[in-house]
Amino acid sequence: MIQLAEELITRRCGDTGLLVELGDNRRVHAFAAAVRAADLDGVVDLVPALDTLLLVVDPALTDPPAVEGLLRDLEVGAVARAENRRVEIPVRYDGEDLSWVAEHCGLDERQVVRRHTATPWQVGFCGFAPGYAYLVGGDPALRVPRRKESRVAVPAGSVAIAGQFSAVYPRRSPGGWQLLGHTEVSLWDTEADPPALLLPGDEVVFCEVAS
Repeated sequence: MIQLAEELITRRCGDTGLLVELGDNRRVHAFAAAVRAADLDGVVDLVPALDTLLLVVDPALTDPPAVEGLLRDLEVGAVARAENRRVEIPVRYDGEDLSWVAEHCGLDERQVVRRHTATPWQVGFCGFAPGYAYLVGGDPALRVPRRKESRVAVPAGSVAIAGQFSAVYPRRSPGGWQLLGHTEVSLWDTEADPPALLLPGDEVVFCEVAS
């Protein structure tokens, strides 16, 4: 079981939103699973973030205060690993910042690659751009700051790290994260259902391929 505080910390977000503060990402996904299982009337969307969960309600069916009362009666269990999808992403580790990351972390480049691939990551939440997933749970030894100056254009498929996160840029865009490598996997496809390859709660494993 996931232990939650007896008194949930909630914040109203207008007439249609209720933000629940849960403290860490593991609790966020466990609580989201419990809300989905309860099938609460009027809750039309869930938006997970790093340590909060936003519940969006239909004001024609309910309101945030009513939902808040129902949340306190939920039975929240640990999310079974089998329920989460496992996505493998092949990566060429030839990124522009690989050597800098190695030096900053006191490792060599091969050790950086091994640490990035050895530990499964989890999609904590999505944002910034369509298909952009913030991955958490990686090796703490790889925590590095953002670049002092962002790049004007980071190529689509770039695999990067910053702070406690890793991510894959789904399309060419500005960015300030440290680039470790590149993947040919498409993260966003408007013809797919869903269009995003990675969804909150998914497990992600990076696999090294030859450059």
